[in-house]
Amino acid sequence: MIVDFQHHFTPRELIKADPGDRLILHYDENGAPSYTVHSLLYDLDEHIRMMDLAGIDAAWLTSAAGMAADLERSRICNDRARQAERDYPGRFIGAAHANPLGGPEALRELNRCKHELGFQGVTITSEAEGLFLDAPQYEPFWSEAERLGMFVFVHPALKLNFSQQFDGYDTARSVGREFSLIMATIRMINAGVFDRHPGLTVHIAHLAGGIASMLGRVRSYQDKDFWGTRGNPRHGMTPKRDFDYYVAHNMVFDTAGFCGAIGSVKTALVEIPASRIVFATDYPQEIRAREAVRDFVRDIRALGPDGERILSGNVGLLLK
Repeated sequence: MIVDFQHHFTPRELIKADPGDRLILHYDENGAPSYTVHSLLYDLDEHIRMMDLAGIDAAWLTSAAGMAADLERSRICNDRARQAERDYPGRFIGAAHANPLGGPEALRELNRCKHELGFQGVTITSEAEGLFLDAPQYEPFWSEAERLGMFVFVHPALKLNFSQQFDGYDTARSVGREFSLIMATIRMINAGVFDRHPGLTVHIAHLAGGIASMLGRVRSYQDKDFWGTRGNPRHGMTPKRDFDYYVAHNMVFDTAGFCGAIGSVKTALVEIPASRIVFATDYPQEIRAREAVRDFVRDIRALGPDGERILSGNVGLLLK
């Protein structure tokens, strides 16, 4: 069974203007491009046609509109994801949307998603509200997700906390978000999130921002004696185990984020075990054409046993 683990939609009522056949690009307060709105986001019939052509059995449905959002928007996204499950039986799998910094109300919504809607995972962003994932304000959320047995999907933040350095060339989206995912991975591990919550599984988008090409450097800087930071209360922090232990036991990575480029998946396989990678497309944002998704599936399958494991063998890491 092939599941697309990064597949997006936006409820129609959350899109203010009718995009028709246009693309509507939104910008953040610093002028950085933030999010592209178009009709494919809510045309689930076209999603099904794409999936049929590409050979995708089901899609785990998340909405950018509900990530790190207020309670009302979160509830709309959750209810519409559940409706998609009912309208297209077996084809869509709903994700919970609950703001990890939203306090008790957000945690109650997370519980509703688990117990009433039957969702198995929750989506958050890699940074929000000026905070990063190692901030103590996230601790109640990590505790509740672990208690509920829900995996946490970390999507790149659509609005970076600090986007000033990405003030041109659309770099906030092209590389800024990937840098945010790399940092989120390092922060969660070194801050001891998984040491405090060993039962927690985090599914991190975009092959953790392409962290595989940086892992040699990241591992080296875990040696605090060599780099002289041992004893520093911030820079000298390390987890209880080696960095790679958490990569292999607590984290799952997906193949989205590189616009269908198989070379990025091959690069990741040098450092990240195929047993920890799941298939994802980022449809209908970074890939929008049916044929492009079909070709991406074909290219992953051509990787042989590793490709088959990515396409379907690892589904059970996240969905029971």
